[in-house]
Amino acid sequence: MEPAARKWHGKGVLTRALLLGVAALALRLLYGAFVAVGTGWAAYPAVPAAAVVGRRTHAQAAAAAGSPEAWRSHEWREKVEFHAEVFGRHLADGLLGPSSRAVCLGGAQEALALRELGVAGAVAVAKRRSPPLAVAGNDRRLPFEPSSVDFVFAGRALDSSKRPSDLAGEAARILRPEGHLVVLTSSAGDAYSLRSLQALFPSLRLARSREINCPDASTLRELVFQKVQPTTPSTSSDDSASNCTIGEHKMQLLTHAEPLIQEEPLKPWLTLKRNIQNIKYLPDLADISFKRRYVYVDLGSRSYGSSIGSWFRKQYPKQNHTFEVFAIEADPTFHPDYATRKGVTLLPYAAWVKNDTLSFEINGDPGKEDEAKASGRGMGRIRPTAGKKMSGKVRRVQAFDFAEWLKQTVSEQDYVVMKMDVEGTEFDLIPRLFDTGAICLVDEVFLECHYNRWQKCCPGERSPKYQNTYEECLELFSSLRESGVLVHQWF
Repeated sequence: MEPAARKWHGKGVLTRALLLGVAALALRLLYGAFVAVGTGWAAYPAVPAAAVVGRRTHAQAAAAAGSPEAWRSHEWREKVEFHAEVFGRHLADGLLGPSSRAVCLGGAQEALALRELGVAGAVAVAKRRSPPLAVAGNDRRLPFEPSSVDFVFAGRALDSSKRPSDLAGEAARILRPEGHLVVLTSSAGDAYSLRSLQALFPSLRLARSREINCPDASTLRELVFQKVQPTTPSTSSDDSASNCTIGEHKMQLLTHAEPLIQEEPLKPWLTLKRNIQNIKYLPDLADISFKRRYVYVDLGSRSYGSSIGSWFRKQYPKQNHTFEVFAIEADPTFHPDYATRKGVTLLPYAAWVKNDTLSFEINGDPGKEDEAKASGRGMGRIRPTAGKKMSGKVRRVQAFDFAEWLKQTVSEQDYVVMKMDVEGTEFDLIPRLFDTGAICLVDEVFLECHYNRWQKCCPGERSPKYQNTYEECLELFSSLRESGVLVHQWF
């Protein structure tokens, strides 16, 4: 063999040997990554902080991760770069480090960004397992033990989740005490939606927030939560729910509410009915996405078409959410109407301040003769006219403590709308809602206040049915708003 040929032959052997060595190392790394995803946290190879020199390139991280081709696309890479910038601050602030157990809920690109930054144990949760970056899980069950994770990056998962409360509960469950959770959201721009999001994490406190500029020129809000140490339940006899405080988030909504009608209407059957056109609905003022459930409670619902079918289901803005409906009606005449109504739960009782058996009067209501004529019934009520006995048809009905029922049925994490048309009983029920703290569970109220209004049938004469005046009704509405309740005058 010629000297030149021997020289090139020697280089070829050396090159092949080097390539085989690199291939063997890559296979070893790839095998370790797959074993890590299959066996849990302990199997992730530890990366000493001293070994992390700067940030790995995309090619290095992708090769080590054995990524699919989709992980190498330009669009995917942009997402990795964006999240790397987001994580950079948290690494600098010490919220996580190379040895942290980190879980990402928004996508594998988030986990890759963390791995590039040296957080070797980062893993994402996806619908399908995609080793080595993603494990299988869903909003209702994240595949990790309680209090086993140092850092949870929710990203925009709460924005896209159909059940944000379930996902939030799972994220809080797997996070260890003092650990951090980071949320990115396009919502929470107003005080109401921010408070709603915070309510999803009762065991976490909001540590800080900031705005982040995205590559597409949009803006996201970043919220950083920290899990607090569990505390021993208080043995105090005070009922904390009875001392609820309606927060600033609801007070801000009232600045946009329609004004109350200050002067008593001469034709209330027209004025109050027209007022519905002026109502500023809460979903038109704020984002209601971060809620566990959506509930509509109709006190004094009468027939299905009186307000549930004719108004709430057709006109109330729901932001594409499905509401549970509770119809509370003591008059048995209307009960059969609900037998075939889907999504409506009938409570065939009278709403009251305690559980009791009461006399229920069926009588005509001036100004509502058309409705009474169409239904064949008058208005039912459990409060007699002042100084008089009940004069209409009377039957005994079961009454229940509405405030206590509400506290057992919904929570602060739910979105609750209430319509109240209870023929004068509002002057008993509203104070009871405040005394028990149940009023804090209601987001929006549509209240018909009953007073000795001018009669449609008899010009110049007031209805003898109710003792309260319009001024007392106005005082009731004003006190509700001053307390932070978004209440509207109903007809």
